[in-house]
Amino acid sequence: MLTTIVQPNHYQDSVALMVLSRAVSDLPGVTKASAMMGTPANRAILADTGFDSPELATATPADLVIGIDAVDEQSCADAAARADELLADQGSAVSGASTSRVHSLARARTLLPDANLALVSVPGVHAAAEAHRLLDAGLNVMLFSDNVSLDDEVALKSRADELGLLVMGPDCGTAAFAGVPLAFGNVCAPGSIGVVGASGTGTQEIMTQVDRLGAGISHAIGLGGRDLSAPVGGRTALAALQALDADPATDVIVLVSKPPAPQVRARVEEVAQQLSTPVVTMFLGARATGRDGNITAASTLADAAARAVELAGVASFTRPDPEKAGLVGLFTGGTLADEAGVIVSEELGLDVALNSTGPGVVLDAAPHRIIDLGDDVYTQGRPHPMIDPALRAEKITEALAEPSTAVLLLDVVIGHGSAPDPAGAIAEPIREGLEKAAAQGRQVRVVASVCGTSRDEQGLDAQIGTLTDARATVLGSNAAASRHAAALIRRARSRRQIPTPSPVPPRIADLLAGPKVVNVGLAGFAEDLAGLDVPVVQWSWAPPAGGDPRLARIVERLLAR
Repeated sequence: MLTTIVQPNHYQDSVALMVLSRAVSDLPGVTKASAMMGTPANRAILADTGFDSPELATATPADLVIGIDAVDEQSCADAAARADELLADQGSAVSGASTSRVHSLARARTLLPDANLALVSVPGVHAAAEAHRLLDAGLNVMLFSDNVSLDDEVALKSRADELGLLVMGPDCGTAAFAGVPLAFGNVCAPGSIGVVGASGTGTQEIMTQVDRLGAGISHAIGLGGRDLSAPVGGRTALAALQALDADPATDVIVLVSKPPAPQVRARVEEVAQQLSTPVVTMFLGARATGRDGNITAASTLADAAARAVELAGVASFTRPDPEKAGLVGLFTGGTLADEAGVIVSEELGLDVALNSTGPGVVLDAAPHRIIDLGDDVYTQGRPHPMIDPALRAEKITEALAEPSTAVLLLDVVIGHGSAPDPAGAIAEPIREGLEKAAAQGRQVRVVASVCGTSRDEQGLDAQIGTLTDARATVLGSNAAASRHAAALIRRARSRRQIPTPSPVPPRIADLLAGPKVVNVGLAGFAEDLAGLDVPVVQWSWAPPAGGDPRLARIVERLLAR
């Protein structure tokens, strides 16, 4: 038995309708059920799926339509009654929710006068008009809505540029500002890596990989999947890059996108090369990887996150006399020293043969040198440095006292046979050496990696913690530590004039300080933000002009006069 119920002027968002459809479909005796707003497109879908009726023909876009197919009259009546109960429950949940709820933009601005972001998830046919109103109200816009035309996207982003605002989207599912995830987001550790993403799950993967590697996120600015297309021209991408470049909380930027239009990619890379902040790019399908000036290209999302972590902290490193910025590596593992020598040589462009100047000397290219303290020349008459760290502790003190040492690169190897606390044995020399260098006005960094597991008796986390407490930067692998150390030297010795970032438009800068949100559409987004103690007002939006697109356009034109 088929029945169609029309509830006049009863707007529900798409998520609520999907929940209602599933709940009624799962009832005993119900073959299928569907709940939709009575737009022309939805009425056609309902008719095609068997719910055509005289009642359906009368439905307007502002009316809720519930179609039920049940095995008998009683099951159909029970299902209709259950639908009413569910709608009433949803209304009670709304009225009892912790988020302030209003029915107009004006009221939302009254309750939250310092709002700086609108999160919009209304049906696409209405999204562009509402986004224009929100821009005119001085709000940055995150447009979660899809089915927005390309022309509307270009118009919105052009208008945002004029007003010094951001439009993220349409179809932007992920963003985060000052640690606050928006829409589909993840709670990540705070840090200095900013993400610019034309891919929602790509942005999430970068963010979560960075978090797993022990680093953190400053902001993630979503773009929408079409931003790097030729018609849109990367408008939001360019604004986001420049905003993060000027943001003091961000010292590495990751740009992730599906394949961009060639001319847009060229423009974006041209801008990225001129930034003061290192940029890692990950364009899906691009084969070229490696560093080119200020840009490091990665081939996978995980690789992009790893490269960003390796570059974190590099932007702030300077030396008064860059020609004397030397890298010194003091290793206990021979193969680890050799790997570091290869990486450092490649990263710094050193034209020197490895292992060519004497026993234990892996790299000798003054002022850079890498030493394998486990070589036979250093172990005659004394235990291997993995067993007895005393010799390396002495060498660390000497290296940090040298005026030319800018970066000290170390390995720590734990496990059976190694010293009970190898990190502890070198922590004090590191701490004292850095303090003396600072007192002399020398900026020096210590970079390390730990080879071992959490099951080793010394404890991986404990060893990392000891090194971190001594003010060493600990990377997840010897290769990552070597690349980070080399990047510090490149930065210190760079002959490129580091530009001063352009000022961020005040309304975008305010958003980077922390979002204060007017949520327009899906109420669940507002509840999530309220749970994070983020200032948020829920605008309980309904289609203008009863959902009649023609009448809505007339109203818009009248309001614009």
